[in-house]
Parts: sequence; C-alpha cells; structure tokens
Amino acid sequence: MSHTAHIPSHRKPRRSASKLALRAGVAGGVLGTIAVAGAAGPASAEPVAETIEMPTLGSLGADLATAVAASADASQQEAMGQSLEDQESAAALKAALEAKKAKAEADRKAAAEKAEKARQEAEAKAEAERARAEARATRDSARSTLTATSASGSSASGSVSRSSSETAKPVTGSAAAIVAFARAQVGDAYVRGGTGPNSWDCSGLVQAAYRQANIDLPRVSGSQSSMGTSVSLSDLQPGDVLYWGSRSGSYHVAIYVGGGKYVGAQNPSTGVVERSLDWDPPSGAVRIL
Repeated sequence: MSHTAHIPSHRKPRRSASKLALRAGVAGGVLGTIAVAGAAGPASAEPVAETIEMPTLGSLGADLATAVAASADASQQEAMGQSLEDQESAAALKAALEAKKAKAEADRKAAAEKAEKARQEAEAKAEAERARAEARATRDSARSTLTATSASGSSASGSVSRSSSETAKPVTGSAAAIVAFARAQVGDAYVRGGTGPNSWDCSGLVQAAYRQANIDLPRVSGSQSSMGTSVSLSDLQPGDVLYWGSRSGSYHVAIYVGGGKYVGAQNPSTGVVERSLDWDPPSGAVRIL
C-alpha cells in the first residue's frame, strides 16, 4: 500500500460550534447561579450535607400527561355542563311557548263561549218579548170580543158579574177544597213550568188545586180549558176554571173563588194573586166538578 493512501481517522467527529456554544452557555448559567447562591449565603453557613435530586425527563413527561388528561376531563365536563344548560334553556323556552299558546287558545274559547251565551240570552229575551206581545194582543182581542158581546146583551149589567144564586150558596165539598188551596198559595212566586210547592205557573196551580178534590187535570192550560162543560161568565160557581184565549187554545187559566174574584198565577211580576174579574176579564169558563 502506498504511504500516501488515506487512513481512516478513529477520532470522534467534532460537534458543531453552535451545539458547543449552547452547552457552554447552559453550563455557565448553572455555574453562575450556584456561585451567586453561594455568595449570598451566610459566611458561617455549614457545608451542604445532602444533594438535591433534579427531576428526570421521564417524571416530567408523566406529570405533563397527567395535567393534560386532567385538563381534557375538565374541558369535557364543562362542555357537557354547557350542553345540559343549553338543553334546559331550550326545554324552558319550548314550555313557555306552549303555555302561551295554550293560554291564547283558552282565551279564544272563553271569548267564543261568552259571545254564544250573550247571543242565546238575546234570543231568549227577544222570544220572551215576542210571547208577551202576542199574549197582550190576544188578551186585547179577547177583551174587545167580550165587551162587544156584553154590549149586545149577553151580560145584563154590561160587565162580568157573579150570579145572584152564588151569594146564597156557601162553598162546600170539593169546590171548597179547591178554593181553599188556591187562596193558600196567594203570594207565591210565578215560575214558568212551576208546579209548587212555593212557585207556580198558571196551569200548574190549577192542576194542584184540583188534585185536592182527587181530580187529575192535564198539565197545560189549553188542555185544561177543554175539560168539563162550558159555562157563562154570568153563571160562575166557585171552583170553575177560567181561561183566556180560545177554549181549546187558551194561553192562561185561573180558578174562580166566588165573590166576583179569581186566583191565578199571573206572571213573574205579580206572582200568585187574587183579583176581581173586572181587573182582567176572562174569555170564558168551564165547569169540571
């Protein structure tokens, strides 16, 4: 082999200048810190008897991993808490909207029911007024007819009067029971459809009075005035049924109690009253006893 042949070197490769400078700087800094600490300590300080073990890179890595894991858990818990709060807020908002909607629907229904009730009351009032007007018209017509009949000689005195035989006869038997019952109810209230014991309509009172004589009459005035035998208003007897309107279609009935008077459940304003025949002359009368 030639003496000029290349012989590989067994020396370690040189470290780069930058690495050497970095290490030198670190070492210098450590030594400087130690020197400063030594100078700052008391002159009489005893020599250090024990050394401080610096943490290794492995332990630092484990601590860092633990801290990262804890931070991740905290972040996850916070995210879960935020999600739960968001869900609760959404549920509360939904419940509030549903409650508002339900209230609006309830208010709408209440307003509709109120309007319907007002409409029904208005219709009932109008119907009642119409019925009263018809009753007044019928009654006025009946009075006119009765007056014309009386003027032509059907009544000797020109008005409704009781017969002379009535004053001579005491009221006895079934008629007395009917009259006594009817007079006992004077002052009671008038209620349409009332059948007692403290409120009556016209036919309810007549039906109950005749029940005292063990006689069952129909419930309505038109049927009651169709019973028995028709009699003249100048030949009335206590217990006779008076009617207003036509006999088969009367709209009001009462009981003749003698002395030119009758007892009847007139209307809601007066209730059950005893009145003279001249106060409201009837259209006719029937005798059922």
